[in-house]
Amino acid sequence: MNPKGRVTAMTWLTWRQYRAQAAIAAALLATFAAVLIVTGLQMASQWHSALVTCTASRTCGSLAQNLYLGSPAAQILITLTIGVPAILGLLWGAPLAGQEIETGTVAFAWAQSITRSRWLTVKAGWLLLAAAAWGGTVAGLVTWWSGPKNALYGRAFQPGFFDLQGIVPVGYALFATALGIAAGTLLRRTLPAMAIVLGGFVGLRLVFTQFIRQHYMTAVTAYYSPLAGFTPSGSFWVLSQGFISKQGQLFTGQSVGAVLGNGVPPCEDPLVRGTGPDPTIHFRAVLSCMQAHGFRGFTIYQPASRYWAFQGIETGIFVAIAAALLALTFIVVRRRDA
Repeated sequence: MNPKGRVTAMTWLTWRQYRAQAAIAAALLATFAAVLIVTGLQMASQWHSALVTCTASRTCGSLAQNLYLGSPAAQILITLTIGVPAILGLLWGAPLAGQEIETGTVAFAWAQSITRSRWLTVKAGWLLLAAAAWGGTVAGLVTWWSGPKNALYGRAFQPGFFDLQGIVPVGYALFATALGIAAGTLLRRTLPAMAIVLGGFVGLRLVFTQFIRQHYMTAVTAYYSPLAGFTPSGSFWVLSQGFISKQGQLFTGQSVGAVLGNGVPPCEDPLVRGTGPDPTIHFRAVLSCMQAHGFRGFTIYQPASRYWAFQGIETGIFVAIAAALLALTFIVVRRRDA
């Protein structure tokens, strides 16, 4: 059989092995798409109606506080898509070599005229292509559905939203699938490989979200008068905020209210800490005191203009890790005895 015929035979065999999983994945994707299209069109209509109304009444500034978009059930479904790449790695990646080595069928495959490298190239290539297509389709639907919410709340850059939209889910899908393939090849067992996929995917994602992503580009620091306040434009990502005294002492927190609630000497007010009936009315007095004593507010953030740059950087990193895992897999397959 010529090389082209061997590749065609391997492609047919790969399809035979994964056709049931492909059918289930297609059915789930179709159902997911139907739910998002129906609820997304409803939400888009609600969003445009709200814009027309608030524009006429000049109240669009308070729209984010008074309007809730989307159904809770659809939002839960959207949130659950964060696990889609891991599922691809568990169900498609881990069994690719792990199951065949575990059952011994790989010995038959390697005894044929097709080389080990070609065997792995065809099988891994088709699964990686399917994972990228599946992950990209889910991400595209989520990005489209989230459009009105992104416009209203400006959260697309924040963790938990950034990870579900754009192009990064494609990188995650390729990484998880490649991790499953590599783990199955190295461990020669499917279940341990699946455990590696789950732990490795969750662990690495947490490391990037909590410690690495914010450093892709140097953050912007804005200083401002305590009374003036500062809000970046667009879908910004706040990394830190608070106040700095003339002596350089920092007071930081999750919000201005949290900072003031913890006390900022010499401008502390017990009512701001929540002991009074309405602590918010005392915020301005505290801020006036801080301004008089030379305090400055500061916000360290990543601006909205960097959203796609961050998407590209993170996608590239995960694709590079996937490529390294596949290179390791090829080395092991070529050198290891069946």
